[in-house]
Amino acid sequence: MTTMLADQGPPRISIVIPCRNEQGYIERCLDSIRASDYSAERMEILVADGRSTDDTRAILERSCARHPSVVLLDNPQGTTPAGLNAAIRAATGQIVIRMDAHVLYPPDYITRLVAGLLESEADNVGGVLETVPGEDTAVARAIALAMSHRFGVGNSHHRVGTSKQMEVDTVPFGCFRREVFERVGLFDEELIRNQDDEFNFRIITRGGRVVLLPGVSCRYFSRRSLRQMSRMYYQYGYFKPLVALKVGRVMTVRQLVPAMFVATLAATAFLSLWLPGARLGLAAVLGTYGPVVLLCAAAAIPRQGWRCALALLAVFPLLHLSYGIGFLLGVKDHVLVPTAPRSSALGLSR
Repeated sequence: MTTMLADQGPPRISIVIPCRNEQGYIERCLDSIRASDYSAERMEILVADGRSTDDTRAILERSCARHPSVVLLDNPQGTTPAGLNAAIRAATGQIVIRMDAHVLYPPDYITRLVAGLLESEADNVGGVLETVPGEDTAVARAIALAMSHRFGVGNSHHRVGTSKQMEVDTVPFGCFRREVFERVGLFDEELIRNQDDEFNFRIITRGGRVVLLPGVSCRYFSRRSLRQMSRMYYQYGYFKPLVALKVGRVMTVRQLVPAMFVATLAATAFLSLWLPGARLGLAAVLGTYGPVVLLCAAAAIPRQGWRCALALLAVFPLLHLSYGIGFLLGVKDHVLVPTAPRSSALGLSR
């Protein structure tokens, strides 16, 4: 495959972008993609709009009128996997690159991804997210820091960074060989969140490889408020048990840690009403977690300032609690008493 694509010159690529209510980001995102040093004649940009209620649609229509390479598709379901699948079905490229509207991409991003895909002979490659604040406030800076901090997200290499190329369980915004979709199918539209995790698991279990490229990065704008962040992480946690149910196992241990933390807190707090030993357990959990939060916040003061450090005292616990509560409710709704997803886990507008 590598030789065939190389012999034909630069492969034709299809960039697929699901979006909904991204008026503050979509134009800058498209501008950064069109500024790529990859051959414009070998690239199409397919944007699946999920019936946006802000000015996103109008912005996209203007962009399509000015730039023939940009194609607007309708996504009546409004969800990320449905938008991805609509764009993939319309794609004509030999390589499909999944991108996000909330991101800015450097000029060499596409070229590096395609080169990495061909050189590694993997089925999917991706880079590292450089998480930046959604706005210039202490809370937004704290959210961006927590989302790229080992205490915040564990050993998620595409968020915390890595110095070496490695095979991983998932990558953000993957660069795929087109035939992968013919071999393993499209994205699971039941997974409003975490559809990338499940799709990459299908690739790996069918003998494919997913590779993280350390030299490739893009700027991801994190959520701006505590409410937006907690909602997102609640959704991440809520759909993880459904992914585990579909693939037959929990994919990584780090997915269980927030849920175990929340369950331990709840159990020891409840039992402490009657059992002195449970009070000791609750004190031990809080006495361990609290100082770690304080140390991580204090470490941020030299570079981020004390306001950001104070915000981190709320951001870290809220991130972990939101994910953990979502995971536990997801176990109940998807595994123990299967039911339709809770409405609080839907509504993905930013």
